Amino acid sequence: MKPQPELLALVGGTPIVPVPAGATHYLAKLEAANIAGMKARAAVSMLTAARARGQLAPGAPVIESTSGTLGLGLALAGKALGHPVTLVVDAGLEPEMRSLFTAFGVGLDIVTEPHPDGGWQQARLDRLAALVAATPGAYWPDQYDNPDNAAGYTAMGQEILDQVDRVDVLVAAIGSGGHCAGLTRVLRTRWPDLRVVGVDAAGSRIFGQPDRPRLMRGLGSSILPRNVAYDDFDEVHWVGAAEAVASCRGLAARIGVAGGWSTGAAALVADWLARREPDARVLTVFPDGPHRYLRSIYDDDWCHRHGLTAIPATEPDELAAPDAAEVHGWARCAVVRDPRREQVGA
Repeated sequence: MKPQPELLALVGGTPIVPVPAGATHYLAKLEAANIAGMKARAAVSMLTAARARGQLAPGAPVIESTSGTLGLGLALAGKALGHPVTLVVDAGLEPEMRSLFTAFGVGLDIVTEPHPDGGWQQARLDRLAALVAATPGAYWPDQYDNPDNAAGYTAMGQEILDQVDRVDVLVAAIGSGGHCAGLTRVLRTRWPDLRVVGVDAAGSRIFGQPDRPRLMRGLGSSILPRNVAYDDFDEVHWVGAAEAVASCRGLAARIGVAGGWSTGAAALVADWLARREPDARVLTVFPDGPHRYLRSIYDDDWCHRHGLTAIPATEPDELAAPDAAEVHGWARCAVVRDPRREQVGA
């Protein structure tokens, strides 16, 4: 593949907008304005760093596991840097994403059965390991455990420093953990007392809840990514699918900005915090736009079939500890623990 480095100039430079929250507002950085969405930043960072270290040879293939969003970023980064990309995805990947990846010339390897313990993520990782072993020169970015993922958001942090005069609370949706770790590192150089609020999916094990099958994609995890910097967090919220759907649709109706599961969950928590603490400057990131979700979040029939039309929670349940009760809707906990340390202790 011939590199097209001019494409790299299309990444970054996204706007921040105020989002009304009662009598006040919070700030949202709109990564839907970024070509290939927020994770294009991580994809470019991981591939350029691997090239610089000699781990990724010119023209060598890149193979990665993804629920979809990082794949768009890798498609862009691969074309910019001259690498063919193969993505290990699962049967739940939306038809729109499959069509996009095909149009972009990305190879797809589709896993059809979840792993009995690690769900779709572990099943994809197992298949990925086999593909990498069978492909000479292949590079696996390993988004969950690669510090270059977090480093990819240094530029986003610098953009925020240039765009706003103060941030008191960062609300961040957590999947691989990269963008929160990267942003916190930069923002705390100016605002050392910055509070960081993580937003996870109900049914995700990242913050100590039991793993369950989840409708939401790109938010939460069935494994424990090493990129999650647990010591950065002051509190965590778990958000259910019904609450995320209502938040997405409410956001679209109010200000004409829409997004996916991570956007809806982050908006719900940012709105709640802004209303609760009107003197605090709350900032969040909306990772992508709505187009991937037109047959799910924004489809009435789909939402009805999956029981997402019930009245959602308007306040989070309070947990004294991350494992005090199993969360099915929206809950909050001011105690954040690293489950990996607890596993070692056990």
